[in-house]
Amino acid sequence: MSLPDTRVAEDSYAELARTLDSARLRRDEPLAPYTTFKIGGPADLFYEADSADDLGSSIIAARHVGIPYFVLGLGANILIGDKGFRGLVIRNAAKHFKFFDDGKLWVESGAVMADIIPQAVERGWSGLEHYVGIPSTVGGAVWQNLHFLSPAPERERTMFIDEVFERCELLTETDARKVVDRDYMEFGYDTCILHFTKDIVTWAEFQLEKGDTAVMHRILQENLSWRGSRHPWLQFHPSAGSIFKKIEGVGAGRLVDQCGLKGYRHGDAQISHIHANIMVNLGHATAKDVRELIAIAQKAVEEKFGHRLEPEIGFIGEF
Repeated sequence: MSLPDTRVAEDSYAELARTLDSARLRRDEPLAPYTTFKIGGPADLFYEADSADDLGSSIIAARHVGIPYFVLGLGANILIGDKGFRGLVIRNAAKHFKFFDDGKLWVESGAVMADIIPQAVERGWSGLEHYVGIPSTVGGAVWQNLHFLSPAPERERTMFIDEVFERCELLTETDARKVVDRDYMEFGYDTCILHFTKDIVTWAEFQLEKGDTAVMHRILQENLSWRGSRHPWLQFHPSAGSIFKKIEGVGAGRLVDQCGLKGYRHGDAQISHIHANIMVNLGHATAKDVRELIAIAQKAVEEKFGHRLEPEIGFIGEF
């Protein structure tokens, strides 16, 4: 879907500016800085929503104007095309939160997990500390059922965000708002019901438990150390996280590694030396570089092992 010409984009801008805060509505905004991969062309129109209500209003406005839109969180797990996005990109910057005396946490979907986790630990509430170091907003965490395999022997299992999830508010495809519980969300590994609808999380509630602050700090240190030794650091090597979906009992990264592709470079995109299921941007990688590197890995694995690797990341915009 694309805007036919500049005139329509101008008309759309004018109509959206009458509905939204025009000071936060921009044209031709580069998207690379808003992603963990640091890759992506410009959005025709770009808006930062600063509250759950503002997020809902901006989505409804885009729907009513009739232009394509995309809600952008922290920009992890996606690859934005070099030509950018034809339509409106809504950056979810809704970050308000509140802790209650019974351990409930109400938080808007644009809040970053890295900001919320220390707040919970400081207050002595346990349940989120396991996900430290994983780049995600709250909305993204719910969407993918954020999970982490603990390295500690006493906690050696995969922990999922749905274990502390209570409920959330959704803006539905019909512009209605409804509050739904855990059962409605149909959480699974890397998935939930939102993968099959156009509903958007505006806020979520989690039920945390009273915990030992010292123990939680130990978990933070253990998990950060574990991730730091097995994943490239985003500040030095931007990436989108795991590129390919999990293959049960085999491991997509292991197959890529066994094809001798760890460290393989194509343009300025490279299969990480540390983790073969992660591709990194060496500085000036394009979406084209990454797409072609994905194809190289897929072909090598299929020819050698007969497995077809399926991308886990989302491909957004025009390539």
